[in-house]
Amino acid sequence: MVAVGGGHGLAATLRAARRYAGELTAVVSVADDGGSSGRLRRQLDIMPPGDLRKCLVALSEEGSALAAAFEQRFEAEELVGHALGNLVIAGLMGACGDAQKGLDEAARLLGAVGRVVPAATEPVVLKAEAAGGEIHGQTEVMRSSHIRRVSLVPTDPAASPVALAALAHADQVVVGPGSLFTSVLAAVAVPALAEGIRRSPGRRVYVANLGPEGSETAGLDVAGHVAALAAHGVEVDVVLADPAGISIGKLGVPVVEATLAKANGRAHDPERLAVALGRLVG
Repeated sequence: MVAVGGGHGLAATLRAARRYAGELTAVVSVADDGGSSGRLRRQLDIMPPGDLRKCLVALSEEGSALAAAFEQRFEAEELVGHALGNLVIAGLMGACGDAQKGLDEAARLLGAVGRVVPAATEPVVLKAEAAGGEIHGQTEVMRSSHIRRVSLVPTDPAASPVALAALAHADQVVVGPGSLFTSVLAAVAVPALAEGIRRSPGRRVYVANLGPEGSETAGLDVAGHVAALAAHGVEVDVVLADPAGISIGKLGVPVVEATLAKANGRAHDPERLAVALGRLVG
């Protein structure tokens, strides 16, 4: 199984997938430019580690003290805001001389059950065409509304060969949930990755969000999300949605409705999501 996206949404999918997938690969956006990730990216010229860290933690053993430590943030002086895991990943990338080798070593330390892979082989800048004109940078795009399209700088970064190999042999490709333009499309905007998803023999599943992502997707129903994916070169075979989430609208692909949310209604429940996704393999 291959899961594509970024942020908390991709981590939720991974917590579910580890319950049923035999071989699991997370393909993660590297467009983040804010917070601790943005600082390390600028200072060390590395992949932004934050979303990669979230995915590694999601694939680690539940209750792991090391995984919990990876999420701890410092509050003192020069280290304020940095998550320990971000610093460890940055150090491992430097020590290994290669981003993927550093991530694989971090996965080994955490006992992760799958592999975490950057969508591109270099950090990218997210660019959006929105109501206010052209906007550069993931942080700024998140604050925008009426986004029509996103792309990357450089325009055609090299996709991770590990990601492409995983897609070529996948039984299932899961896209979402997560912020549509700044997480999900920030990953699939890598042209070769979008092509890899199109060519994959696996069933392509879109997991719908439970609610709008601020101004970024205000007013968009599930059909609008799927249309945005298609406009960026990714056609899905089936949509998985919680009927209590955002309205579905008129879809041109099959939709499977299931209760997916936790009791608070604000996040996907890993066990419920695992059952629903497990039924959509093949």
